[in-house]
Amino acid sequence: MTKIKLCGLTQPQDIAAANELHPDYIGLVFAEKSRRRVTSQQAAGLKSSLSPEIPAVGVFLNNPPEEIVSLCRDGIIDIIQLHGTEDEDYLTRLRRLTDKPIIRAFVIRSVEDIRKAEDSSADLVLLDGGTGDGTVFDWQLLHRIRRPYFLAGGLNPENVADAVKNLHPFAVDVSSGIETEGKKDYDKMKAFLNAVRKEEVK
Repeated sequence: MTKIKLCGLTQPQDIAAANELHPDYIGLVFAEKSRRRVTSQQAAGLKSSLSPEIPAVGVFLNNPPEEIVSLCRDGIIDIIQLHGTEDEDYLTRLRRLTDKPIIRAFVIRSVEDIRKAEDSSADLVLLDGGTGDGTVFDWQLLHRIRRPYFLAGGLNPENVADAVKNLHPFAVDVSSGIETEGKKDYDKMKAFLNAVRKEEVK
C-alpha cells in the first residue's frame, strides 16, 4: 500500500482534517524561507492536537542539527526530512545526536540525480521536481531507481492515481496540490487520499 504524506500543515484546522482523514504522515515545515514555515512553538501546538497514530515529519533546509535534535527531544517531530544541501557528513553528525529516521530529498533532473538518491545513507529518500514549488518532473527516470522512495512534486488529486498505478512509490507527498489560495483545502485533502486509496484497491 502506498503511504500518504500531507505536508506543510500550518493551522489547527489542518490538523483536525488530518485526524479525520488519517494520512500516514503529516509534514511540518521549519525551513526559514518557506511560506509554510512554522515556529517550534506553533509546531508544538499543532503536534499536541495531532492523533498519536500519525507521525509528524519535520522538514528542514540546511537548519543547524542542534535545532532539529531539540525538536526531536521535545517530541514535536518523529521523522526528519532534509531538503537542502546536507551531505553525508551532515547525516553522520545528525545520527550521532538522534536515532530518528531521516528522509533525504533529491531534486530529480537526470539519471545522475537518481544515482545520488540510490547512494544516500538516509533511511528513505524523497524524489522531487524542485524545492517545494509543485513541479512535476520526468517520471520515466524513476524506473531506474531500486530503493523505496517518497514521490513529490506537482502531485494533486487529479494525477496521483496515475503516479501510484505506474510507479508504485513507497509514499506520495503533497502540499501545494491540496491548497486553494495558499491554504490547505479540506475537500482537496480528502480527494487526494481517496484517489490513492481507490487506486490501491483495484
